[in-house]
Amino acid sequence: MSFPVITATLAAFLIILQQGLMLSAGLHRAKAGVGVGLSDDPNLERKIRRHGNLAENSGILLIGLGLVEMYGAPFGAVVTFAIIFAVARVGHAIAFSSLTGSHGGDGSKLFVAMRAVGATGTALGGIGLGAYLAYLVL
Repeated sequence: MSFPVITATLAAFLIILQQGLMLSAGLHRAKAGVGVGLSDDPNLERKIRRHGNLAENSGILLIGLGLVEMYGAPFGAVVTFAIIFAVARVGHAIAFSSLTGSHGGDGSKLFVAMRAVGATGTALGGIGLGAYLAYLVL
């Protein structure tokens, strides 16, 4: 069993993305003078959800990807799952860079499309990874 290099590479990318999203929410809190909660600020809410959604999804996916990689799955399969998740999470972060992407309403439909990319890629990639892991071990 070798070191899971692909999983570690994805983890490094996600750590940096996570910290950037955390700083965005934290700086907004400081500027708005909001220590806890949302204070009816939809921009703060979208930044908190952008950060939180990545945190909610990254851990379990990294564990699953690491297990698949350590099991000895083909390089291409591991890289494909990693790329799907990375693209999905960047899509979600882009979507939540605008109130149109997070709350709907008027504005560029690019943000709405990126939300669909983020949600669909995360869900289908995660389901696929889980099914593939189950296939490998059963």
